[in-house]
Amino acid sequence: MSRGALFTLNHAQPSPPLPEPTARLGMIVAKRFAVRATTRNTIKRVIRESFRHHRLNLPAADYLVRLHGKIEPCSLTVLRQRVRQEVDSHFARALAGRPDNKEQR
Repeated sequence: MSRGALFTLNHAQPSPPLPEPTARLGMIVAKRFAVRATTRNTIKRVIRESFRHHRLNLPAADYLVRLHGKIEPCSLTVLRQRVRQEVDSHFARALAGRPDNKEQR
């Protein structure tokens, strides 16, 4: 689990093993934190884009991205940049926790 200013990323192994192991994405973007529909849709679009970029490198697991803080009013361009930067850092942390990438002791 990793927590940032706006998002929390949780990941878990799927309970029934999947026939083809792959990373899967779930998102929770509550209306109370992002009041406008355009804001919620933009956030989801950017999260999906980031996940597609990192998907092949991530360990096979279910990833849940949850918005946990209120989005301050800003332009959609600024919102995209903030969301992409934070979500990319969460997926980078998940990738760093992968057994193949850990240093041998």
